[in-house]
Amino acid sequence: MQLGEILYEPGDQLQHAYFPTTAIVSLHYITVSGASAEIAGVGNEGVVGISLFMGGDTTPSSAVVQTAGHAYQLERRLLRREFDRCGPLLRLLLRYTQALITEMTQTAVCNRHHSVEQQLCRWLLVTLDRIPSGQLVMTQELVASMLGVRREGVTEAAGNLQRAGFIRYRRGHISVLERAGLESRSCECYGVVKSEFARLLTDIPRGDPYQVLGRSGA
Repeated sequence: MQLGEILYEPGDQLQHAYFPTTAIVSLHYITVSGASAEIAGVGNEGVVGISLFMGGDTTPSSAVVQTAGHAYQLERRLLRREFDRCGPLLRLLLRYTQALITEMTQTAVCNRHHSVEQQLCRWLLVTLDRIPSGQLVMTQELVASMLGVRREGVTEAAGNLQRAGFIRYRRGHISVLERAGLESRSCECYGVVKSEFARLLTDIPRGDPYQVLGRSGA
């Protein structure tokens, strides 16, 4: 998966589900005026394309690769066939969907009630949880688009975090130097989402998504 690759656009008939391993996919909503904001992200904890098994087939949002990497691609026919068996995969996907709804809900609350700096800290922490290193390739323009805020707000917030010694930003690269510092500046939204994912998915087998599918008989 390449940075900026569009997996689907609003109203598209989805043909595949994607299980990221090292890539991160951003789920966006784009307004009529062209403004956009991230409603959720999907990394190695989840799947892109829940409408395929929830019955809707299409969605008003779009999915764009935020961090380049790899993912497994599964045809809709195979996913639906296995989901309809009502076995372990169905339970796994429904529990993940509940966790994803929590993330979307908390993101909406965060965007409405918390400062840009708090939002940035939350977003950085969530992204860190999905990548093996503390290095993010991300411009301030892209971060502003993700958060649905002005670039100037991101510049100010990133500057505050850099002066505090928590991050280092240079030429589209963000290095996290002190994760605990970001956690101290973040709002409660990060902890709420992290706890809910842990509650719902900790007893689920981790690792290769195909191994999970294989245990379900796919």
